[in-house]
Amino acid sequence: MPHLSSAPDGGRPPGHEPARSAGRGGAPADPRAGRDAGAPFLPAGRGPGVPRVPFPVPGRPADLPPAHTTLICAALPGLVISTEEGQLTGHGLEGFYTAGRRILSRCRVRVAGREPLAVQARMLAADRARFVGTLRASPDAGPDPDVVVERTRHADGVERITLHSSALRALRLPVEVALGTDLAELGDVASGRAGPELPASVHAAGLRWSCPTGHVTVTADPPPTDALASAGLLRWELELPPGGTLTVELRVRPDGQGPVRAVGRGAGDPFARARAVSDEPGAEALLRVCVDDLRALLLRDPRHPADTHLAAGAPWRCGLAPAEALTAARMTLPLGTRLAAGTLRTLARAQLAGPGPRSGLIPGPLRDSGPHLPPGCTATEATLLFPVLLAEARRWGLAEREVEELLPAAERCLEWLRTTAGDSTYLPDPQPGGPLRCETQAHAHRAALLGADLLDAYGRAGGAELRQWAQALRTAFCDDFWIEDRAGGRPAAARTRDGRPVPQLGSGAAHLLDTGLADSGETAPGLLDKARTEQLARLLGGPAMDSGWGLRSLGAKDVAYNPFGHRSGAVRVHETVVAVTGLAAAGHEEEAGSLLRGVLAAAESFGGRLPEMYAGERRTRGSAPLPHPAASRPAATSAAAGVLLLCSLAGIRPDVPAGTVTLRPFRSAPLGEIALTGLRISGAPFSVRVSRLGTATVEEAGDGLRLGV
Repeated sequence: MPHLSSAPDGGRPPGHEPARSAGRGGAPADPRAGRDAGAPFLPAGRGPGVPRVPFPVPGRPADLPPAHTTLICAALPGLVISTEEGQLTGHGLEGFYTAGRRILSRCRVRVAGREPLAVQARMLAADRARFVGTLRASPDAGPDPDVVVERTRHADGVERITLHSSALRALRLPVEVALGTDLAELGDVASGRAGPELPASVHAAGLRWSCPTGHVTVTADPPPTDALASAGLLRWELELPPGGTLTVELRVRPDGQGPVRAVGRGAGDPFARARAVSDEPGAEALLRVCVDDLRALLLRDPRHPADTHLAAGAPWRCGLAPAEALTAARMTLPLGTRLAAGTLRTLARAQLAGPGPRSGLIPGPLRDSGPHLPPGCTATEATLLFPVLLAEARRWGLAEREVEELLPAAERCLEWLRTTAGDSTYLPDPQPGGPLRCETQAHAHRAALLGADLLDAYGRAGGAELRQWAQALRTAFCDDFWIEDRAGGRPAAARTRDGRPVPQLGSGAAHLLDTGLADSGETAPGLLDKARTEQLARLLGGPAMDSGWGLRSLGAKDVAYNPFGHRSGAVRVHETVVAVTGLAAAGHEEEAGSLLRGVLAAAESFGGRLPEMYAGERRTRGSAPLPHPAASRPAATSAAAGVLLLCSLAGIRPDVPAGTVTLRPFRSAPLGEIALTGLRISGAPFSVRVSRLGTATVEEAGDGLRLGV
């Protein structure tokens, strides 16, 4: 797939990196490389819809196998994708995967010569699913099934097939499992280039497949009565007593490897054991599932195994995406600072060094920006997020020695910002020659202010210059980026390099409200004054943007609106939560509460597992949100956003260096009473309760932490 850009020479803008075959830790890269999670299979630099400014024209996307009807079990680097039927047929994305390679594509069970009738499929946890089927095995059973076939499928490559008999007499049941694999990469599977199944050979208590790039075995316990390599078939003759139960366990392993060891299932788990108890029953399930999904997406830096970070999401982006990893780590600071520290150290090692305009940049791929703008460069966002995450992690209690260790990398990010902006008031994205994006200015302004605080705290030079630049940006922004109209005006999505505004309103405007955590529980100043913040709140809370399920990525009245467009109308969960927290911090709880309740209702419809996005169709009585067929689920930013969504109800704002924690709860208590226990501030347990009257009480906190005003 070509990597196109808005750079004059058609090359990659600084910081844009091509996709690789695998992410850090051996996890697969996105087969839609160079685009946002959930993006169609487009060449970078092209987008769907009707262009409104002279940027690249639309391309024709290739079809991706749908993921919205699948059950995805993840415990990276292990992954298994199934349909609700339970049988793995080798069609679409189905199969067991390890580090981005499909190690088993087919696993079909027949009992007494028939496939069980599928009656239920459900997730048990982020890493395992249960499938139940039935059949009639006795000649005199009548219309009722008398054998239940239960399959429990694990992301670590284990499947247990259990037969339960309700027959009044003993049953002798032939059981067959037909297996096959192509040992294909996920990208090839997604694009239809997987190739044919490989021939099998009998191996120990199972079968083995080989190709030049790898080998895989399936072993069974108990060993099969017969194994037929030519058909990829394992057979058993099982005696099932009346009311009895028998289990066959299959283990899928790449040759020479033991069980897949998931980072989030052992000592590497960086997350606190948090719990939510609320008048709203969905709150507890949401927090539990979100944290479970986050654990499933954890990866280690292979050269520094103590450092963990989050993959962007399954099935498409099971490797490191710097901007998303930093965003998710920031949203999960209430669960502790270990993930933030590991993510920052991992990305500091990837930071570009040496002379030139790229020095200090954290590389990242292009991201599709919808129909009205060319692709943006996630390297810009990641580089601006790095000092912000470090500054806020320090407020949450990241150890001083760890902050000092990471400070040079943050300084290089801030130096890149000042060098790239140069004498200009604004930061282009991508560089050079890109448009001046509204949300990029919000990211840059926040990075400058929080970065200046960080430099001042450690006696480093540069803070005054950053504040001066941020002040100039703040002074100019409302004149240059605010479009006046009879409805009260709106922020422009961007300004082109020749000064023309891009007037469309999208969810990216929510980043104007995310100003960052400053001293003593205060938020940093933003780019909008009070009057314009109020107008933005009205717009984000209006029916064109608030779908009832969350914030649309593009207003419904826009000519290019598409409810399934990942940047042109779909609800993107993490940007909705950015809007919720920003609106609440600015005192606009009515609009924040509506968006919050919409996301919570959507989460309940999705079984607590929030996808990265879903359709922006209007919510009506009795309706449910429409899933997006290409959305990652689980996704790091949406799972992390679920954590932040609930924590925002208490408005927790710590300043550990000052020894304080300030609470700014929702006064309207949109979910009634809620208690959040097992959070972490400075490594110590922290628990808070918000009453139905909107008052917050700290119920547990570490020594030396006092309640701020």
